Amino acid sequence: MNSKSRRNFIKSASIAATGTALWPQFSMGMHFSAQKLRVGMIGVGLRGTNHLRNLLMRDDVLVTAICDVDQARTKIALDMISEKGDTKPQVFGKHDLDYKNLLESKEVDAVIIATPWLWHTRMAKDAMQAGKYAGLEVSAANTMEECWDLVNTHESSGTHMMILENVNYRRDILAVLNMVRQNVFGELVHFRCGYQHDLRGVKFNDGKEAYGVGVEFGEKGISEAKWRTQHSLLRNADVYPTHGVGPIAAMCDINRGNRFVSLTSHATKAIGLHNYIVAKGGEDHPNAKLKWKQGDVITTTIDTSNGETIIVTHDCNLPRPYSLGFRVQGANGLWEVDGNRMYVEGQSEPHKWDAADEWLKKYDHPLWVKFGEYASGAGHGGMDFFVINAFVESAKANIAPPMDAYDAAAWSAITPLSELSIANNGEPQDFPDFTRGNWVKRKPYNWMKDTF
Repeated sequence: MNSKSRRNFIKSASIAATGTALWPQFSMGMHFSAQKLRVGMIGVGLRGTNHLRNLLMRDDVLVTAICDVDQARTKIALDMISEKGDTKPQVFGKHDLDYKNLLESKEVDAVIIATPWLWHTRMAKDAMQAGKYAGLEVSAANTMEECWDLVNTHESSGTHMMILENVNYRRDILAVLNMVRQNVFGELVHFRCGYQHDLRGVKFNDGKEAYGVGVEFGEKGISEAKWRTQHSLLRNADVYPTHGVGPIAAMCDINRGNRFVSLTSHATKAIGLHNYIVAKGGEDHPNAKLKWKQGDVITTTIDTSNGETIIVTHDCNLPRPYSLGFRVQGANGLWEVDGNRMYVEGQSEPHKWDAADEWLKKYDHPLWVKFGEYASGAGHGGMDFFVINAFVESAKANIAPPMDAYDAAAWSAITPLSELSIANNGEPQDFPDFTRGNWVKRKPYNWMKDTF
């Protein structure tokens, strides 16, 4: 859809609480409010402007403040807001800590944080302490201390935060979640997932174009190469686990009747980034002499309290097609994303795979049935629409989001725990119980509703 038709779709989808007239704002949740949610953007790089674009399509949101130390990105964001015809927001970004001044603004109810990883936790903490409902990009934390910081700050401030894991809203993922909830696979036993994505052209560039050219990073790079690549140089860990683990955690009710108990991790040797630098920049390039710490393929196995196992793979430094490698297996059948295949005992021909398409269509999630036409133009195949919608609706109602501080901590803890396990020859590492025992009685989030 074009911008005008998408906005019209939004308006027509929003019905007044009385049911007698169209509500002049986008509100697909159970809570309707004449007061627009005032959102501040902290970070308007490529990811931040994607979120900004989706916020600007809504009539129940005002973007009242933006903060970025890159003035070129700030201008792009301001132009987007001006093009919609909205009032110019407050602008921050004079220095690295200017975001704190944004958080003091009385014109901001909620913030979306889309900055480099090392800033995520500190900004989310400051946002919650300032009473701002926080939407935090992935991964949420880098260290165990940061994981606890998210939980402790949420509990002490009483302010909510949502980890913005968009893959939880992918169409096939939600269809499979629907199958899980309807017990198609039977009692759950085993999962596989991960982040398998050739990021060599993202981790390096020429300092002028963001993707696919050059072998520079750090101060000589731009966009993600400016900060992301350093993690591969310094850490032997699964530094980006949530795209895979988030959807699986929802399926097996982690932190809500189930929890991660322990993990073991192993890493291969590291040759992929070196080979890329040599191929693109030559053996004499200074970066060809660097010793990369992160293994090219990192494999983590997680045990849950309910007896399931989850294999998580991080594979970003070698040539390969993209896949998150999902597999969901129960006592009666399984789904595998690679190969697009499904098998359900008693319904599939014995010992033969079904093409997954008909199964996924049959169990299409209510959210996608209701809003798929609109969502398809919102980024990442529509996932970005749903994750932002859940954030906005949760913030408007000031209720706990679908993916909260406890989820952010548990999923992100895979990074420091995998690092410890690898450093100790695969030694098992125990997960902290971030809910302090409350996982036993916490009820699962209702992922099956058609609102958010």
